[in-house]
Amino acid sequence: MSYKLPELSYSYDALAPYIDATTMEIHHTKHHQGYVSKLNAALEEAKLEDSDLESLFGKISNLSSGIRNNGGGHYNHSLFWTILTPAGTELPAKLSEAIESAFGSVEAFKTAFANAAATRFGSGWAWLIVDGDGALKVTSTPNQDNPLMDTAPDQGTPILGLDVWEHAYYLNYQNKRPEYIDAFWNVVDWKEVERRYVETQR
Repeated sequence: MSYKLPELSYSYDALAPYIDATTMEIHHTKHHQGYVSKLNAALEEAKLEDSDLESLFGKISNLSSGIRNNGGGHYNHSLFWTILTPAGTELPAKLSEAIESAFGSVEAFKTAFANAAATRFGSGWAWLIVDGDGALKVTSTPNQDNPLMDTAPDQGTPILGLDVWEHAYYLNYQNKRPEYIDAFWNVVDWKEVERRYVETQR
């Protein structure tokens, strides 16, 4: 099994002005493609070509840095593209109720998520996850790690993720990561996030 770069369901300029076309094209065709190519090479070297990523994440502490970094890079970006959509969508009732129950309010959740993204030192990701008890939780991971990995301090199934590597925002926002985080809310596909949430409840 060889992993491939997923196609986007929207054009590179569709998320502008919140995420610019040049950033999207470089991010997708260069950065994500690089993770895919290096992941396939790392899996071939380890003779793990037929393994699915989620099963590997559960034992990632015992695998090579090539599989960890590039497997995470491929998985994280594949999720990221799907929870973005031009003009965004309204937050559906079921997910809204779950967020309000977990965080007190939608605004309190957004504040917690934005803080996780803004305070992630260096490169990494902010996440909304469903933990092993079925509860929603905000967390963050360094580099291309994610909450499915056995190395993550907060483990669970990610349903929303924000890439805070500089390559995700620097052309448009330079060093103003908080502005990029604020802009992110304008292009979130909450319907997809809710779909992922519902799947964890089965």
